[in-house]
Amino acid sequence: MEGEEWFWSATIEELEHGYIYDQETGEYVCLICNHRFEDGVIYPMGEVLYEARKAIGQHIKDVHHSIFEYLINMDKKYTGLSDHQKELLMYFKQGLSDKEIVRQLKGGSTSTIRNHRFKLKEKEKQAKVFLAIMGLLKSEKEESAEEFVTFHKGAKMVDDRYAITKEEQEKVLATYFKQGPDGPLDSFPSKEKRKIIVLQQILNRFDINKKYTEREVNEVIKTAYPDFATIRRYFIEYGFMERNKECTQYWVKQ
Repeated sequence: MEGEEWFWSATIEELEHGYIYDQETGEYVCLICNHRFEDGVIYPMGEVLYEARKAIGQHIKDVHHSIFEYLINMDKKYTGLSDHQKELLMYFKQGLSDKEIVRQLKGGSTSTIRNHRFKLKEKEKQAKVFLAIMGLLKSEKEESAEEFVTFHKGAKMVDDRYAITKEEQEKVLATYFKQGPDGPLDSFPSKEKRKIIVLQQILNRFDINKKYTEREVNEVIKTAYPDFATIRRYFIEYGFMERNKECTQYWVKQ
């Protein structure tokens, strides 16, 4: 298991901490960037030495600043939160009173803020029941080819095109990567579902913790397909990668 699968398979507690412990390797894995800290190793950070579990906590503070902010800033398709709800939650996190929030919003009333607090609490209850239902459903069946493929959190325009089963993924990869998924792409598909599967597979050739120049991105893509400009454009269009305004740096969107 790796990458996006770590994030989506994490427990609520693990998501709150921002990391998961990999029993197989004895490493703590950051759920945001997949950076790893091996248990039993001491890590120097500044003038302080940390054991692995403390080190990954410090890593999250130093690099990602706040797991709360990371989660709340995820796309609405994952949080189910409106921009207004996100803003209110940020104020709640700061410990502001209803009156203080009204002043920050420069409008509204304390009763309106209390109503929002109540609705968010109700949303939390619903989420708990839904998670329990899905957990029971999952426990009654073994993973099969009908399980859906996990796509990275940065993907844009997530709709029924992303409703791809593992069986579908395997068939598409076998069709378009005849020398294996790490080999060259025979042709670039025109159908949306197939295109998404192929793009995700090529994206796996990039290091999510590295920033690339445009030339480096092209070189990686060329290991799969000669028309690097098309693939690079789709990476940006579908939200698989991001770039700076000057287009001098590219990175895998997390």
